[in-house]
Amino acid sequence: MKKVLVVDDEQSIVTLLQYNLEQSGYEVMTASDGEEGKNLAIAEKPDLIILDLMLPKLDGIEVCKILRQDRIMTPILMLTAKDDEFDKILGLELGADDYMTKPFSPREVTARVKAILRRTQANPEPVSEEEEKAEKIVLGELKILPEYYEAYFKGELLECTPKEFELLLYLAQHKGRVLTRDQLLSAVWNYDFAGDSRIVDVHISHLREKIEKNTKKPEYIKTIRGLGYKLEEPKGE
Repeated sequence: MKKVLVVDDEQSIVTLLQYNLEQSGYEVMTASDGEEGKNLAIAEKPDLIILDLMLPKLDGIEVCKILRQDRIMTPILMLTAKDDEFDKILGLELGADDYMTKPFSPREVTARVKAILRRTQANPEPVSEEEEKAEKIVLGELKILPEYYEAYFKGELLECTPKEFELLLYLAQHKGRVLTRDQLLSAVWNYDFAGDSRIVDVHISHLREKIEKNTKKPEYIKTIRGLGYKLEEPKGE
């Protein structure tokens, strides 16, 4: 049974989410402030965290930042009562995987949770040579194993959030093709994210930090000015 941690200081929202998630077959833990939420996330290792932005003690942004700095890559769905673009982008820059604005329907939250967890299925064991014979994509020193939801660079496992992996995989599956931000939003996020293409830029930036020698002169993920991005194999590889 998948375990979901709900961190929100509004008891009515916690009760609503807990009931609907449990009805959908999830085990649910709850916390009413950021400090408690952070501690539970570290100790209990949930499969997904629903994290409110405005919390006592530590706000959601700070909790997200601490977890990612500690290399805890548990998927995070952030909630906020403010329809504020700055908060949304900041949360995603710090490693949140998805974002919802209150008020929301419990069914929509459950759908988002299911979608995120579908994208985070991974094989926790080391991948054997036989397993590596399964589908893989290799470009230069970058290797992607879609079946295991893993990507390697120079033989080292990349610590990617689910959305980063989805974006990298989609770019690799369309190697050499220019993909617009709207195409990437539609393909990777699977729904209209308020038409905010900066979300794509944020994730591209994170990926470049993981695989590029020089992020200002990328060899893998190229910016096509006025159009979008494309992934290609570095010259000389």
